[in-house]
Amino acid sequence: MKYIVLLGDGMSDYPVPELNNRTPLEVASKPNMDYLAQNGEMGLAKTVPDQLDPGSDVANLSVFGYDPVQYYTGRSPLEAVSMGITLGDKDIALRCNLVTLSDEENYDDKTMVDYSSGEITTPEARELLKAIAKEFNSDTFTFHPGISYRHCLVWNNGNINLDLTPPHDISGKKITDFLPKGNGSEALFRFMKESSKILSNHPVNINRVNKGLNPATSIWLWGQGSKPSLKSFYKKFQLTGSVISAVDLIHGIGILAGLKTVHVDGATGNLHTNYQGKAQAALNELQSDKDFVYIHVEAPDECGHQGLIEGKVKSIEKIDSELLAPLMQGLSNYDYSILLLPDHPTPLSIKTHSREPVPYVIYRSTEMKNNSPRSYTEKNAASTNVFIDQGHTLMERFIKNI
Repeated sequence: MKYIVLLGDGMSDYPVPELNNRTPLEVASKPNMDYLAQNGEMGLAKTVPDQLDPGSDVANLSVFGYDPVQYYTGRSPLEAVSMGITLGDKDIALRCNLVTLSDEENYDDKTMVDYSSGEITTPEARELLKAIAKEFNSDTFTFHPGISYRHCLVWNNGNINLDLTPPHDISGKKITDFLPKGNGSEALFRFMKESSKILSNHPVNINRVNKGLNPATSIWLWGQGSKPSLKSFYKKFQLTGSVISAVDLIHGIGILAGLKTVHVDGATGNLHTNYQGKAQAALNELQSDKDFVYIHVEAPDECGHQGLIEGKVKSIEKIDSELLAPLMQGLSNYDYSILLLPDHPTPLSIKTHSREPVPYVIYRSTEMKNNSPRSYTEKNAASTNVFIDQGHTLMERFIKNI
């Protein structure tokens, strides 16, 4: 038996007025997802424990089968692992976004225009991080470049008890109420404020403005955490496996779990990612010696954060037609199981994550349930009255068929 998790990050949503009060899952043409729902087990899973925030870090730990209450130490440390950063026991890692702020003279008066600087390219971002690191790196603070707008700051002997806000939570809002707070936050605020002076006239940003693209006008620090540790996925489930994603967070979880990480050319983390490449990469892993593949697609989440209604619908359709369809075709000679789900909702109306339970399907090629004509939607999942209260137990249900 081959096991595949297909996770559309932030795929579930609230009813959208512009879609006649339907969700993107209800509107999207997704015959392959609907086929899984018609022939598998569908229900809701609570992936975010009440005491934790609804981030992709917490929710994906749940989906991987790790209880976030036990294992979660912060978001950025998971990303740092994927970036090859070795954290000491006293190190604190923080996510460093490249963001676009409005152009008021006083930094505190600025507004969060774009948490991703127009989804800045990785080569451009690395040039900007190089300038930031040259100015700010020390024995205490070191900046590390990542992918696109997502980077890392390591703070030796830092303070983890800080009040820091994800930039995607404050799109369109003035930043004054969301600046760093807590012991040691003065240094973080200084980096953010002074970064705007470093970046303002950088050639990369001048070139982006000339092209009509959002420049990266500041860094934004958040997602602090300490060195993490996970139990081996193989020891938990007796399966060898791989992880396919465009984002460091998911690769970091995979590395800590002892899974192989696979990088796909053209996998961008946005709507224009290489869906077919991810499908082929998954088949390659399964056709070699792997029992399990975790395929993560960031596109629906990015569209949710940006309020792109048509984009979110399109991302779901692309996952279905360009990823799931060739994946199922390639698996036709195997007995296989697919777990299809989001990690959390990213509702278009609020442009950030929410904590509602997510719709899931467990489909097994050896067990056809013939539940037609239902489709894969939030409402239909809720109507089954199947509810997994502890999301981290869903993986065991999936693999062990219990």
